[in-house]
Amino acid sequence: MHKKKFSKLIGLKYEDFLSFKESGQIISQEARLIPLLKTGDEGALTSIFLSSIKLIREYRNSIFKEIKLSKIGKIYYLTEVVFNDINTSSRIDGLILVVSKGIIKDAVVFEMKNKNNSVDKNQVEKYINLCKKIGVSKMATISNEFVSDSSLSPVNAKAPRNFSLYHFSWTYLMTKGQLLLFKNDANIKDEDQVEIMKEVLYYFDSPTSGINGYHMMKKGWKETVDNISNRIPLRVTDTSLIEAVESWHEEEKDMALFLSRKLGVLVKSTNRNKDSVKDDVRRIVKSEELFGNLSVKNSVSNIKIRLDFEVKTVSMAVKVNPPQNKGTIAKITWIGKQLESAKKKNELVFSTLEKDLLIEANVKHARENIRIPITGFEILLQDTKGKEIQAFNIVLMSKFNASFGSNKKFIALIEKMVIEFYSGIVQHLANWNQPAPKL
Repeated sequence: MHKKKFSKLIGLKYEDFLSFKESGQIISQEARLIPLLKTGDEGALTSIFLSSIKLIREYRNSIFKEIKLSKIGKIYYLTEVVFNDINTSSRIDGLILVVSKGIIKDAVVFEMKNKNNSVDKNQVEKYINLCKKIGVSKMATISNEFVSDSSLSPVNAKAPRNFSLYHFSWTYLMTKGQLLLFKNDANIKDEDQVEIMKEVLYYFDSPTSGINGYHMMKKGWKETVDNISNRIPLRVTDTSLIEAVESWHEEEKDMALFLSRKLGVLVKSTNRNKDSVKDDVRRIVKSEELFGNLSVKNSVSNIKIRLDFEVKTVSMAVKVNPPQNKGTIAKITWIGKQLESAKKKNELVFSTLEKDLLIEANVKHARENIRIPITGFEILLQDTKGKEIQAFNIVLMSKFNASFGSNKKFIALIEKMVIEFYSGIVQHLANWNQPAPKL
């Protein structure tokens, strides 16, 4: 009598799945919160991560929502999975099964990397082909690499139209967990699950886990900065230029997560797509600048970031809407009082930023904004006389000089800059709101 051969995972009875395991046609391990593996091993990291999803409801819900995985039914979390009837050489790092009425209805495959290991295009395509064979339509890669959205991948892997490929950085997953510990509407309700989340994050935060944040721009960043300084013509096909743009996209995402952990709310970076790298490469070639955007819920506005490669400066700006029922002088007085209040609330930080602070008046029908130092309100009053101010921009402009081209110092400086700008200025500003009409 010939034993039954395994073919498809989706649609398979779970009892048949267990029979295939018993016969050795499928090999897998149950995810454990405390795995019997070496600390820092990718297998240990996979097991702990999948167990945290299993044990912490709010964490599970947030991740399942991103990968569009069903929560209806019994869910199983497996590691080191091999389908011997399909491919004996492909071992899947992680697998989540969703079983409803005894049938496997949905599943997602995980490919994990830690330390300096990058997601490999050929390996991803190999697992995509395996997924196709077993009927699974979702795969998620996890590594220390950053992407601006989980629907994007750090590699340009070929995938069928009906196949979903996701990517998470370990820093993003840590941030999601940390945000659940803050006192807000989405925090973890169960006290025991709170303690489990803390223990998992303690492990993730340890240098021995193999998780590290974005701490160095790619080699192409410095090469691009040097080429612009030396007036060497740039080409859109330059590898160094592509690496420079990728570095900025990753650092922008890292800044958003860094600020998220400080504020207790998820800060969003620029919403990018598969063409964003090409678009920004062309932008550097044309104008030697790059842009970014950080969106903080309920703040006065998004933080607009501009990198100027020619003069090696970084500027951050927020927009403030003044009272529209008042004249120009009253509007300038109004924004002046807001800045005075910000200085009183955090004088130490404000004083360190003051020399680099600028104020822009967005004047109606004017080609350019009127920009003056934060101390030059008399000049602003004179230059805007008889004109209508629509909005103000508060700008922090910092000269990075030689550090602009440093792969490490650039990150340290810009992350320090965004924290000081937010704590000293942004969090103390507010837009004018139209009052309710009165009888």
